[in-house]
Amino acid sequence: MEVCPLDWRYGSEEMRKIFDKENILHTRLNVEIALLKALRDVGIVEPKDVEEVEKKVDEVSSKEVEELESKLGHDVMAMVVALAEKSGESGKFIHFGATSYDIVDTANAIIFKQALQLIENKLTKIMDILAKYAVEYRETIMVGRTHGQHALPITLGFKFANYLYEFTRSLERINDSKKRVLRIKMAGAVGTMAAWNSKGIEIESAVSKYLGMEPHIISTQVAPRDGFAELISDMAILAATAERFSLEVRELMRPEINEIGEGVGERVGSSTMPQKENPVTAEKITGLSRLMRSFVSAAIENIPLWHERDLTNSSAERILISHSFIILDEILESLLSLLTSLRVNTSRMHDNLLLTKGQIMAESLMINLTLKGMPRHEAHKLANEISRQSKASNTSFLDECLKNDKVKKMVSEEELKRILDPKYYLGQNSTLIERSLSYYRSIRYIMKEI
Repeated sequence: MEVCPLDWRYGSEEMRKIFDKENILHTRLNVEIALLKALRDVGIVEPKDVEEVEKKVDEVSSKEVEELESKLGHDVMAMVVALAEKSGESGKFIHFGATSYDIVDTANAIIFKQALQLIENKLTKIMDILAKYAVEYRETIMVGRTHGQHALPITLGFKFANYLYEFTRSLERINDSKKRVLRIKMAGAVGTMAAWNSKGIEIESAVSKYLGMEPHIISTQVAPRDGFAELISDMAILAATAERFSLEVRELMRPEINEIGEGVGERVGSSTMPQKENPVTAEKITGLSRLMRSFVSAAIENIPLWHERDLTNSSAERILISHSFIILDEILESLLSLLTSLRVNTSRMHDNLLLTKGQIMAESLMINLTLKGMPRHEAHKLANEISRQSKASNTSFLDECLKNDKVKKMVSEEELKRILDPKYYLGQNSTLIERSLSYYRSIRYIMKEI
């Protein structure tokens, strides 16, 4: 019986396979084999015993381990017993000197690596699309909004370039966290390597070599949970950035704005209102992002464990780790779908730019009057008065400026038309877009080299 929507509704098959109990079990078994090889390398285990145990790994099933766990009350010990019993005399050194979380945390690091590769692949696809849109719509002028109100003109390419920058920062942030999180933990019951006596560092080094990951510098019974909290936090930041874009789509898709929208195709918007086109993909991103943020709290709460470790992190992480990755995976899949089917209504952008009859250019008037010699605060007051008059009389901002003696005294009609033309008030739009693209390209290049 399936009770969790992650089993059938959210996340890609690829990501779910990574957190499938069979993959988790066999990742842990592979860590046990790496430890056996390390024990062989330091002369504790015979080479033939390692070979014999390796042959039996694939015979261990999650069902068998679960049945043993119901008797033993310990999942890792159940796995060890299952493998040891199948290996006969050769299995006597399985798990020698290790504690459960040497296996669990090292397996976690391997699984994180697999999952993060999927996340990064999807994130780079998102960035590539945003970069393309930033170039394509570099000159497409639209309303820039602050507080939900018309502020100044921007371009759609500029908007996309801002999102590109934020997603690129997330890629950089997650990649940077790897050096603190993707590490093995192989140090025994309290982290001192006591069971291996003077060979502990040598054994750790050998396991590190076999698994292709550096070890933690020092640990208790578990890997430090600050790394887990950092990774989950970085993932939640990425989810929130995805939500910020989805919120943009939801707002701009409203019929009274209608500048951007989801490509809905034949999708039904409502069971009772046939005309509806709902931003359901964007709304799903918002809902799942809320879950991602809630996981950060649990991850941080897992940092302060008692002394060298207690068990309070274990039950939380069984849900926290898999759910965080699968939900983020669904968010990125949804965002890719949203971006590849995005509708852009440039004619509506132009219409909305004219909605306030030129009042959006009030700052430009103020700036230019100041440059002509009027004190800035007086120019601000005058532009404000003209804007209010334009609203009250439902006339254009240009017409009201042409009626104003103070304005006419300082600028000609020809100058005024240029001052109030949005295409001449985009500042460093193209340069800033190019800066965002350059940053994206540099991080993409670094990721390809890793």
